[in-house]
Amino acid sequence: MGTKREPTARQLRLAVELRRLREAAGFSSREAAAMLGVNSVQISQIEAGTSGVSEQRLRRMAGNYACPDHELIDALAAVASDRTQGWWEEYRGRLPTPFLDLPELEHHATYRWDVEFLHVPGLLQTADYARRLFSYVNPEFSGSDVDLWVEHRMKRRVIIERAEPVPYEAVIHEAALRIRVGDRPTARGQLNRVLELSESDHVTVRVIPFDLDDFGGAGSAMVYAGGPVPKLDTVVRDGPNGPVYIDAEAQLSRYRTLFRRVEAASLEPGRSRDFIHRLAKEL
Repeated sequence: MGTKREPTARQLRLAVELRRLREAAGFSSREAAAMLGVNSVQISQIEAGTSGVSEQRLRRMAGNYACPDHELIDALAAVASDRTQGWWEEYRGRLPTPFLDLPELEHHATYRWDVEFLHVPGLLQTADYARRLFSYVNPEFSGSDVDLWVEHRMKRRVIIERAEPVPYEAVIHEAALRIRVGDRPTARGQLNRVLELSESDHVTVRVIPFDLDDFGGAGSAMVYAGGPVPKLDTVVRDGPNGPVYIDAEAQLSRYRTLFRRVEAASLEPGRSRDFIHRLAKEL
């Protein structure tokens, strides 16, 4: 018998939202199971993401909990019925699961915001830049390991390069643009790539210059992925063992506010392009 695959972040999010609905309604898992006509173990498995749930059963559960948020229920039903096997599945068993959860999250995102202070955001990176970055940060990687990670990162760019791209906004600190990850040609190529993408209608790039007064947001690096409804938004931050996914409603509200503050502090897009162009000419 094969080993059961661990649930993805998307499956876990569905499970967490169902648990939140039950708890908001004031029911125990035993009571929820009785209303659904199943045993409490099944409810526990659904809420742990170790057992799937059909759209029909999900809607019955939401009805039992008297959830008034029909847009949320429709969005959760869409997640429950989704059977997408995206390109990231070819990396399963080759890369850690949290790094496969990210492209799945991006694939389903309705918009994407990035805030970066030390490196150019992954979706804007060139292959040369990414290769130098992975090689330096992971000195134990073999050449084939680095190639695999670079290939994966380059494929993630599909969300801003496909026919119907995701609206994307990046706020990048001057430090990330000036740090030379690689030699001068690599740095110049990376800046030119950011400039090229910033000309796209669906891509907005803003820069926070060093000389900005009264800026205390250097710890606010984030990836913010918009969901089909605001309650299903997700924040991703770097952790010691890989990406950390944040979905509590109070935290999401905090990061929305934080992004808007950082955005407001940055140069407007036209001035940001001029700024990046000057940096590229210096190399």
